[in-house]
Amino acid sequence: MNKTPIRKLDVLEYHEGKRPGKVEVVPTKPSTSQRDLSIAYSPGVAEPCLDIAANPDDAYRYTAKGNLVAVISNGTAVLGLGDIGPLASKPVMEGKAVLFKIFADIDVFDLELDTKDPDKFVETVKILAPTFGGVNLEDISAPDCFYIEKRLREELEIPVMHDDQHGTAIITAAALLNAAELVSKELQTLRVVFSGAGASAISCARLYVELGVNPENLIMCDSKGVIHSMRTDLTPEKLDFVRDTPLRTMEEALVGADVFVGLSKANIMTPDMIKSMAADPIVFALANPDPEIKYELALAARKDLIMATGRSDNPNQVNNVLGFPYIFRGALDVRATKINEAMKLAAVKAIAELAKEAVPEIVNVAYGSRNLTFGRDYIIPKPFDPRLIYTVAPAVARAAMQTGVAKKPITDWEAYEEALRARLGRDDKFIRLAVEKARSNPQRVVFNEAENYRVLKAAQIALEEGICRPILLGDQGKIKALIQEYNLGLEDLEVIDPKSQNAPNLVEYAEQFYAQRQRNGIGREEARRLMHNRDYYGPMMVRCGQADAYVTGSTVKYPRAVRPVMEILGPKSGGRTVAGVYVMLTKEGPRFFADTTINQEPSAERVAQIVGEVSKMVRKMNIEPRVALLSYSNFGSTEGSTPRKMREALRLIRLQDPTLKVDGEMQANFAVDNVLLGEQFPFSDLVGKGPNVFIFPGLSSANISYKLLQSMAGMEAVGPLLVGLDYPAHVLQLGCSVREIVNTAAMAVIDAQSREVAG
Repeated sequence: MNKTPIRKLDVLEYHEGKRPGKVEVVPTKPSTSQRDLSIAYSPGVAEPCLDIAANPDDAYRYTAKGNLVAVISNGTAVLGLGDIGPLASKPVMEGKAVLFKIFADIDVFDLELDTKDPDKFVETVKILAPTFGGVNLEDISAPDCFYIEKRLREELEIPVMHDDQHGTAIITAAALLNAAELVSKELQTLRVVFSGAGASAISCARLYVELGVNPENLIMCDSKGVIHSMRTDLTPEKLDFVRDTPLRTMEEALVGADVFVGLSKANIMTPDMIKSMAADPIVFALANPDPEIKYELALAARKDLIMATGRSDNPNQVNNVLGFPYIFRGALDVRATKINEAMKLAAVKAIAELAKEAVPEIVNVAYGSRNLTFGRDYIIPKPFDPRLIYTVAPAVARAAMQTGVAKKPITDWEAYEEALRARLGRDDKFIRLAVEKARSNPQRVVFNEAENYRVLKAAQIALEEGICRPILLGDQGKIKALIQEYNLGLEDLEVIDPKSQNAPNLVEYAEQFYAQRQRNGIGREEARRLMHNRDYYGPMMVRCGQADAYVTGSTVKYPRAVRPVMEILGPKSGGRTVAGVYVMLTKEGPRFFADTTINQEPSAERVAQIVGEVSKMVRKMNIEPRVALLSYSNFGSTEGSTPRKMREALRLIRLQDPTLKVDGEMQANFAVDNVLLGEQFPFSDLVGKGPNVFIFPGLSSANISYKLLQSMAGMEAVGPLLVGLDYPAHVLQLGCSVREIVNTAAMAVIDAQSREVAG
């Protein structure tokens, strides 16, 4: 399913939201008492100040400097928008800050400087430099960007990198290494043609030469054609790429060329140009959002092609996020004084080598592939590959140490890798992977209550993101009016009003429901009447195969929404228990709470069944469940009906699934603090690998716990997700947000995908 363009209104609403912008500053130390504040500020703060004055390196011990990067721009070359000024560049810089944080856990202050004078820019950054552990230059026009970076690298004792120059260079260099290997061509023999001669192209060319490309075999074209020896209009940076050649146009240069690198504009390359290239041509068409030649056109022209673009919907996406977060991570972690060529080359080789390794299942699942393997359609890793941080960052750190620019060398590399893995526990990574998995095979999802704006908005986002194919259930007139009023672009979606006599399959659904429930007090006439109720019609669509999953509950109380789901889609065999699960998104990763919505006082047998169903769901997400059975007692320390129930549940769980890592009963503080658990109860099976599934003894404790975390701790929750049903369906909480509906729809799609595979 192709993604449709994101609407301007959606983008503006996202950036404005309840709190304008995309970043905030969050304290990392307690500040709840007068004593805390006296330590954080006056008078206690004088102590670290005096230590830093005596030893400046102590700033890395006592302040955030060591994990703080400045993203700095003057707004003179912003994306494809050009010189829009520093203030207008701020959303981009905030966006870069978000990428630093979610991919490498690096904090960022974005700084937009109101000057086009490169010397003033340099002096301003130098004045601000004591604040930061590193500087990421961004969106600065050429040739000033070369001058600014060169001076700052020479004059500052912290890592400085202009990502627009070096990010693309590093990623494409890794792709070039692997593409050349696949077609058995030596780098020094490659004939390379560039379209574009800006900062990124020049940096790419320089790095390719460092890798081994013969500079005489490299032809660069700007807007006036080939950069040749008769040209008199060249900047100093372009002079390095002057070639004594009769070639004058890109078309002429491409005849017999092995590699094309496009960093220019859309649709300037033709199929005939690709046909004129050498055998097994390598084409990097990186103009955004539209490449120099469309992927489909290029592939139709040459079947022996290896191609990369900047687009996520084509193989081999060149995305700078493969590089810059981890390059800065490695540089900061050894307190490097600069990012040098050796560190960039180390990143290149690490990225290239990672693409040759067996791809973990979590990446295959996220990108909708059963077997991503090194080859023409996979020459560089995927952006969401969790191995990047502990592959690229250590390579960069080692190179910094080997070249003498590391002031804090790493001695225990295993511990460093574990620390990097721990940084991956960002809460939103779970959702990103879930969305990618859903997009790999979108299903038909019924959105009940679709005359509600939030539901319609969620359906729009789910459609545009390729998560699912929505079916809208509700009053047709109201739905169509809302679509038109808010320009949601959903006119082509199927809209069904079960109250209408023309609603599809009414008779079939009524007969099915009657046959299913006739021994539960439902007569044929009542079945027909209930099928005009969308709460019953929607689940029957799933049961009868006209839809793959069902989402409801955003505008009605939970018991009303869940009852028809249980009656129509609930388990009919095997004694399974239906339970509600909330996924709590924490910095350490997702945590699964159950049962939060269905079973008030489950027996030990039901608790064991709940654990089995929740564990199945967690495994569908390629996460190995580790289960804590919660109580007010620790391993028999207190008697009572609840501890006895949870101990008996543990016995039953171990009988039904001996491989499952589970333990209890235990108090919540021991469940969430693995160090404490290990100190007090070293025998526990959960010591060393803390639990990610928390099973509560009753509905009250589970429901109260997740709502407290959601309301007081600001923790995001996904759900409730129903487990134990015969068909995919999830009942939302009354008043849920658009984001919660979209996330739940993604989980519903994954549920449907797993059943499709099992079937």
